[in-house]
Order: sequence, then C-alpha cells, then structure tokens
Amino acid sequence: MKRFDFPLVSDVLFYGVACWFFTLGIMRYYRLPTAICITIATLISLALAISLYLLISRKHRRAALGKREREKKNALMLHLTLERPERIRTALISTYTADGKECRADGDALNIDGEIVVPLFTMQPVSADAVALLLREYGETPFVIACNELTPEAQSLLGSFGRKFWNGNDIYETFSRTETIPEQLICGEIPRKTARAKLVRAFSKKNARPFFVSGLLLLFMSLFTFFPTYYLVTGSILLASSVFVRALGYA
Repeated sequence: MKRFDFPLVSDVLFYGVACWFFTLGIMRYYRLPTAICITIATLISLALAISLYLLISRKHRRAALGKREREKKNALMLHLTLERPERIRTALISTYTADGKECRADGDALNIDGEIVVPLFTMQPVSADAVALLLREYGETPFVIACNELTPEAQSLLGSFGRKFWNGNDIYETFSRTETIPEQLICGEIPRKTARAKLVRAFSKKNARPFFVSGLLLLFMSLFTFFPTYYLVTGSILLASSVFVRALGYA
C-alpha cells in the first residue's frame, strides 16, 4: 500500500484554503451574493489544489525517496561502526566478492583486487591524526581507507600522499547494488516519534509565548478584515492555549 504523504497533502490543503479565503474576501468586497462567492471560491481553490498536487507530487516523491535512501545508508554505516572488526571484514569480503572482485583478509585490513583496504568506521569523521597513523604504519605501501566520512584535513592529507578513500556513499552503493545489506542491522530499527510524543512536545511550556503572540496578532488583525469571526475565534483559542500550556504544559 502506498504510504500516505502527509507533507504533500498538508501543503496542498494549506494553499487551497488560503486561496479559498482570499478569493472569497475579494468577491465579498464587491458585494456579490454569498452563495455565488462560496461556489466560485470553492471551484477556484479546488482547481488550484489539484494543479499544485500534480506539479509538486513528483518533487515530494523524489524527496521522500532520497530521505529513505539516506536513512538506509545511515543505518548501514551505524551498523558497520558498532559491529566487531572481524564481522566488518567478513561483510566487506562478501559484498565485494559479489561485486566480482577478488577479496581476502590481510591482517586487520583487506586485499581487494590487489589494493589494501583499511576499514575505519567511526561515529565522527576520520581525522587527519588517524590518517597520519596509517601513513606511518603502511609507509610507502598504497592503501585505501573505507570509512563513513573524512574531515577536510584528512582528505587533503590523503591526497598529498596519493592515497584514496571510500566514503559512506561509495560503500552503501556497493552494498545496495549487490543486495548484500545485512538483514539484521545493529540499531537498524530506531523507534520513530509517536503521535503522543509529538503532542507532548507541542504542549511544551516553551510554546506558551508563541501561542500568546500569535493569538494577540490574530485578534489585532480582526479589526481590519472583512471576516473578523475567524480571527476572533482562532486568536481566542491560541490565547487560551497559551494560558493552558503555561500552567499545565510540560517543562
């Protein structure tokens, strides 16, 4: 079943509602009958909403796909960072063998198609100091660092000595292409925020001031609009919410 795209729907709904009120206000300004105003405003807002949905749905799908790919890559990199060294080497050998390369263990490193590959998966980007230690250890022997990410200084140091590196994007692309991503990843299923957790966050005491200011602005704007009821009701609700959140909200 296709996942419900809430950001897309919320964007389209927002623009449609805004268009409806804007169109209704203009026509009511010219004293047109209420029924005609509501009908025309509804048709125009529906046409705008449908057009926008068709225009931006592809963009939202691309963004969602990119986000899912980033989440998968980050989960794999975290797994490789937390996994034991011997299992990391086994996983890399399996992946690059499936990619048609000759692989074997070489001490704490790997030999992939004649290149020495040093796995160095860390939570923080690999520093220039870590690269300097490897340069000292391997001397004139060429090697490749397989890592999540390198600091700019580390990249510059590697380039100065003609050494290469594979970052997280390169490694994930190989794992994904060869379909060798482990089924069970360490911390692969990180719990997402539930609706209750988001509601609790919305009613934090820190939100009392934004609610209060927004409510005052809406009540002030009701003095200058053709339809003050909406602003009066919404502003009053926000003011009441600010008092409630301030008194009973979560710290």
